[in-house]
Amino acid sequence: MLIGRQAIVVGAGIGGLAAALSLAQRGASVTVLEQAPALAEAGAGIQISPNGTAVLEALGLGAALGGIGQPLAALRMRDFARGRDILRMNVATAKYRHPWLLAHRADLLAALESAARAAGVRIETGAVVAGLVGGGRTGVSLEDGREFRAGVVIAADGARSRLRPLIDPAPDPAFRRQVAWRALLPAAPGAAPEVQLIVGPGRHLVRYPLRGGRLVNFVAVLERPDWAAETWQQQDDPAHLQAAFARFPEEITAELARLETAHLWGLFRRPAARRWVQGRVALLGDAAHATLPFLAQGAVMALEDAWVLGESLAGSDGVEAGLALYEARRRARCRRIVAAADRNALAYHLALPGLRQAAHAGLRLGERLRPGLALSQFDWLYRHDVTRS
Repeated sequence: MLIGRQAIVVGAGIGGLAAALSLAQRGASVTVLEQAPALAEAGAGIQISPNGTAVLEALGLGAALGGIGQPLAALRMRDFARGRDILRMNVATAKYRHPWLLAHRADLLAALESAARAAGVRIETGAVVAGLVGGGRTGVSLEDGREFRAGVVIAADGARSRLRPLIDPAPDPAFRRQVAWRALLPAAPGAAPEVQLIVGPGRHLVRYPLRGGRLVNFVAVLERPDWAAETWQQQDDPAHLQAAFARFPEEITAELARLETAHLWGLFRRPAARRWVQGRVALLGDAAHATLPFLAQGAVMALEDAWVLGESLAGSDGVEAGLALYEARRRARCRRIVAAADRNALAYHLALPGLRQAAHAGLRLGERLRPGLALSQFDWLYRHDVTRS
């Protein structure tokens, strides 16, 4: 186990807090360094597929799942022109071992933070990491001049990680000529717990309820040449979102017309790290393998990373061996998930009407001949359980 070992986790996002909890539950003394001045409610909706809730249950959060999110019943893929269903995938009858949740990111973060603090994790806010320090033991330096020392450092500081370039220098991220809006809309409780994916030429929109249907979450992606910053915090005029999706089904455009705020960010391609580990420092989550939002796996990949990290370190002779095992166990799976998200980016945005109609007809026929086929093609993803492998 990790009793007596000191660990530093950089970043108090989903991956960072889950990693801290995973390490602390195995006996490590963990400090989380978060650059924000406070841990506040932020973000919007996320899907936690069964491979993610498997980790949450293994971390002891099974009883908290009901407060984190609501179970997903179905995934619906719809065509933008007439709004008709292309596919309806019944998640409720797929008999997954673990639930599939629709959650507000803030609710998952709150549950992870509470569990981490209960496990003895120390969280330092306003701690902006400047770099690594050595001197025989691993550590980090902060912009305010402080230094924190520990036997292992986990960089869970996101796609624009400050520590990744010190471990795996990579080319600058490439703008994909795509932007995404996210928005939340108050709604009357009781909406069906389903994800709607509405696809059209050069764009798609994802819609699902949160917090028992009291909120509706939107993520809308558009292909366009105009650059946008890679930040979730940038506000945009909702009229831009409304105009881009004006030809979508009437009930969707009516909801979009009610939006008063929307956030816009640019989508960038970041190659997965070729090297996750250097000495006693390791990358985790988006810092290692940022993915496009076309498979809803970014947060879940970080949860998987966190479990495997703790298990690999606790079961190895020495930190270096444990981190090497962690990288070896995660690299191929994460690359496969990133590649699958890339393929979805192409499939969702088919521009030629004939090609789009043929593709949709093929999906309908396949599901009619073999019900559950579309969802079963992702069994490698959703039924995989890192806590049992």
